[in-house]
Amino acid sequence: MYEERLEDNLYILWNRMSSGSYFPPPVLEVEISKDDGRKRKLGIPTVNDRVAQQVLKSYLEPRFEAEFLPQSYGYRPLKSAHQAVEQVRKNVRRYHWVIDMDISSFFDRMSHELLLKAIERHVQEKWAKMYITRWIEAPIEDRKGNKRYREGEGTPQGGVISPLLANLFLHYAFEKWLELTYPNLCFVRYADDIIVHCNSQAEAENVLTAIKKRLGECKLELNEKKTKIVYCKKDHRKDKFKTVQFDFLGFSFQPRPTSNHGGEMFLGYDCAISRKSENKITEIFRKSEFHRWTGCDITYIANVFNPKIVGWINYYGKFRLHKLMRIFRIFHWRLIKWAVKRYKRFRESMHKAGRWLRNLAVSYPGLFVHWQYGFHFA
Repeated sequence: MYEERLEDNLYILWNRMSSGSYFPPPVLEVEISKDDGRKRKLGIPTVNDRVAQQVLKSYLEPRFEAEFLPQSYGYRPLKSAHQAVEQVRKNVRRYHWVIDMDISSFFDRMSHELLLKAIERHVQEKWAKMYITRWIEAPIEDRKGNKRYREGEGTPQGGVISPLLANLFLHYAFEKWLELTYPNLCFVRYADDIIVHCNSQAEAENVLTAIKKRLGECKLELNEKKTKIVYCKKDHRKDKFKTVQFDFLGFSFQPRPTSNHGGEMFLGYDCAISRKSENKITEIFRKSEFHRWTGCDITYIANVFNPKIVGWINYYGKFRLHKLMRIFRIFHWRLIKWAVKRYKRFRESMHKAGRWLRNLAVSYPGLFVHWQYGFHFA
């Protein structure tokens, strides 16, 4: 609908922004489920407001990028989640201990006062500061039309400019502080997901205490249940500690059998798709109930799932591709159930349906994307 009158809509927006008379409309608040059963609140701007935010983001991003540290990866040009995970993989080979940090409701609690203090440091243009203030103070509206206003904290998680503002806030609240206070330590940050690498348990405990104090000064706090110290246990590391696993960006880091270039096996510390990520994917299979799609042929199922499978393989298959086998076993099991329900010739025989699908995978390996990667029926 916006595109139908694109030139008119953009002209009106330009006119209002250039004259200082543009005021953001209320942000639609929606909720999505989190892993712990709670709800995450997202703020969805209008199309027009997304365009307006993109204007300022594109204008300010280059000067902010000149300040940001290389250890920050989230929502930045030419940086990715895979790069962040790869850096953590390198760091755990050097450092024995990790602080896995989780900031409680960061986007909801980000202080407007402190954010605008950081903005003042880098933005001289009054019009830019005016629009940033209007966006962070824009009213929130639920699906019933009820409105409320932010009380000096928070920015919509879902807005175009929010990630840039969040990166600026954490640049001063955490990154620069850690660099100055603990110059010998490493960290990796992706948005509000932060991993800090330490040399010993005692150092990790002291650093964590200092981080809590620092975040408190910035009106933030850690989620005590999700924040933990982890020992990166592998061969030749003899310390004893209960927690030896942590998740980061959908991958699980833990002790894993590894081989060197000569084929010799040893206990390493590396990542693969996490169990939480596996469960999210298998939940998609369950909710789709595609084993009941008896009115469709197998090519329809392939057309529905192949785009998703491409995404899973491209992301989670980056490290230890073979660990995706579990989710594809579950997918194959449901595919067998579909075949049994659809074709009378199998007569409730899972074995016959499985054999037919195995033969199909050999004859038409391009039907499902994962068959081309060797994920065949066991």
